[in-house]
Amino acid sequence: MKDLLDGVNETVKTRNLVGCTTAGEISCAGYHRGSAVLGGIASDQIDFTIAYAENLSRNCELAGKQLADRLSPSVQYMQLFTDGISGNGCAILRGIWSVLGDEVPIAGGTAGDNGKFHRTWQFAGGKILTDAAVAIGFSGDFHLGTGVRSGWSPIGLAKKVTRASGNILYELNDEPALQVYERFLGKHAEKLPAVGVEYPLGLVGKCLDGDSGDYYLLRATMSVDRQEESIRFAGEIPEGAMVHLTCGDSSSILAATTEAARLAEAEVGDAHSAMVFFYSCMARKIVLGQRTQEELDRVREVFGRQVPVVGFYTYGEYSRVSCDSPSLLHNETATISVIGI
Repeated sequence: MKDLLDGVNETVKTRNLVGCTTAGEISCAGYHRGSAVLGGIASDQIDFTIAYAENLSRNCELAGKQLADRLSPSVQYMQLFTDGISGNGCAILRGIWSVLGDEVPIAGGTAGDNGKFHRTWQFAGGKILTDAAVAIGFSGDFHLGTGVRSGWSPIGLAKKVTRASGNILYELNDEPALQVYERFLGKHAEKLPAVGVEYPLGLVGKCLDGDSGDYYLLRATMSVDRQEESIRFAGEIPEGAMVHLTCGDSSSILAATTEAARLAEAEVGDAHSAMVFFYSCMARKIVLGQRTQEELDRVREVFGRQVPVVGFYTYGEYSRVSCDSPSLLHNETATISVIGI
């Protein structure tokens, strides 16, 4: 890994380089695993700064604050990559907001290790890090478009989170969370937590993008504690929130990717699309199976094959839902941002 990073730095002649290991790589060459993908922007209109913060497992919110402190105060947009195993993405965002406010758009994802859930790595300049967050800030004269959609739909009545702590859900409507899931899944309950990626939990919130529908901020199951009858998710579950169980299939997932790309294209307006960043969830890849390549194809159909695309399959995605909302940590969601000049 060090030789790879040294070779990239020597070739491109810049230290404005950030990245991470993944659960699958995305580029103009297609979807791949076990590959190295590099995307770059050379511009006299945009300035870049990079930053990193370590020891997420000690205090994620503090690490987010340190990261933001090390970026240019004029940053207008940020690409963020964090450890997908030791890091709490929601807490990292709170730390960043404490310095920069929540108006700065953030895109990116949490680092993966091809589904092993053992260790992930983050890169900043010539440094190879773990248990860390890295970011590159954009400042200058450019346009930004973002699009976020999942393709999962709610099932049944909404339930109230009556007991939760961080990313651990204990009770829904005063009933043990695991019992609720087991009743819903029936004979498939024994496959938890793996089968849970097909039925993420959706937190109800207004979409804030001009329509009157609900937006579901998804949370993917990570593990279950059968003694406590609790479920651990890949993002925080606020106590008191209203949630739905959701479901989807390959067709709805791919349709959502197309819609996310169209939203991003519309927001960038008449500006020339220079680079597309596409971060999607490992759980989507699991559901899509042999159709995974089609997700990238949908994005390229919207923007055209002449526009470069770079990204990866994540353990969690960062993006704003709309231009006037803060950036959030998503699960099982297609997130697209495009730089226009």
